[in-house]
Amino acid sequence: MPNSRLNRYKLDKIIKHFCVDIEASKTAELTEINRNTINRHYSIFRHLIFENRVDELKQLTGEVEMDESYFGPSRVKGYHGKLKRGRGTLKQPVFGIFERKGQVYTEIIPDCSRPTLRKVIIGKVDPESIIHTDKWRGYDGLVDVGYDKYFRVNHRQSEFSKGNHVHINGIESFWSFTKRRLSKFNGVKVNFNLHLKECEWRWNKTADKMMHDLKKQINGSKLV
Repeated sequence: MPNSRLNRYKLDKIIKHFCVDIEASKTAELTEINRNTINRHYSIFRHLIFENRVDELKQLTGEVEMDESYFGPSRVKGYHGKLKRGRGTLKQPVFGIFERKGQVYTEIIPDCSRPTLRKVIIGKVDPESIIHTDKWRGYDGLVDVGYDKYFRVNHRQSEFSKGNHVHINGIESFWSFTKRRLSKFNGVKVNFNLHLKECEWRWNKTADKMMHDLKKQINGSKLV
């Protein structure tokens, strides 16, 4: 990555505005730094975060929750009528795995079929993990491939928790956070993968924690 031409003070200001989630145009206005410069640095930060998340989340363990969500506009050119919500929609499916100790992993997937979901699960989740999902048929058969600590809730019957911590409220809370955050950008039409990993990184972190983490990544990237 190219070196920044900004002095440390200005770079720190951009980092702070990024971590408190101020949009690039507003950051340029508040810092009196050129908008193109802000955009360039925000892009570099997002690529660093993406690379770090890919390297960091090799395998998920402990108690994990799994769920899919769908992202995209409510209408598509050439398609008449409002898009259906949930499974069967034309929107982009994303699979999410939430470690109850705090980590979230997301992956853009082509569909929510059993083979697609199983491939991600086997590649990312330790077989000794305790798994929680809903009743979607894409999760059928996980016990047969070694995940014998497996619990499900039936959302179609308005069952959101069975007690004894059997629920997927954590990953659903992450989806809610991610959609609220991305709505500020009127939906992300380009670099969706970068913004998705950024939401993973931001989840349940304070601004101070994000600034510390990002500065560490920047210092190791030859940006400064």
